[in-house]
Amino acid sequence: MSHAMSDARERVLARVRHALGPRDGSAAARARAEDYLATHAQGPRPTLPPDLVTRFMQRARDMESTVERIESVDAIPTHVARYLDALRLPPALAAQQSHAGVCWPEFAALDWAAAGLTIEARPTLGDDRLGITSAFCGIAETGTLVILSGADTPTATTLLPDTHIAVLRADRIVAGMEEAFALIARERGRLPRAVNLISGPSRTGDIEQTIVLGAHGPFRVHILVV
Repeated sequence: MSHAMSDARERVLARVRHALGPRDGSAAARARAEDYLATHAQGPRPTLPPDLVTRFMQRARDMESTVERIESVDAIPTHVARYLDALRLPPALAAQQSHAGVCWPEFAALDWAAAGLTIEARPTLGDDRLGITSAFCGIAETGTLVILSGADTPTATTLLPDTHIAVLRADRIVAGMEEAFALIARERGRLPRAVNLISGPSRTGDIEQTIVLGAHGPFRVHILVV
């Protein structure tokens, strides 16, 4: 690199550092960032109806997820069993209707056995057919689940099994992507190592422009809105 290019690069970086201020992780630095986000003009956004739950469910179904409302967290095992029993799969995919799988630790104490399910609170080993997780929040505009990584939330539980059951609290449904990331910043303080945005089952159209489900992850996503 020539001296001229190196000098120009340093001048640009110096301007950026001055604009951002010290990256010291202090409360003052965070306040500056929040002030910037609060005053930064957003681009055009669609007008959403006041009922964000109904909008989310509609858009999630548009993205090939299945969705149902349930009355409480304790009802999760019963609804998971009913969902699995209702699947109509061809013989070649019969193994995907397994009533055994894995869940996140927060659901370990639920009475899975009473619903005829064998669920273990552990990360998937790669051959599990069913994974049950919660969601950090849902995005009504697109029907998207936001799932964050963490010490007690192994994301592989979401990404590998054939069937993903996601539990989403109705009061955690926000309007758009902007509100979702603002919620992460407000509650977590910083972005986690992984932010998974899930809009329906895994799919690809790479081969002859034919949509194939389950190409890189779950064949199906079923959302329980509590």
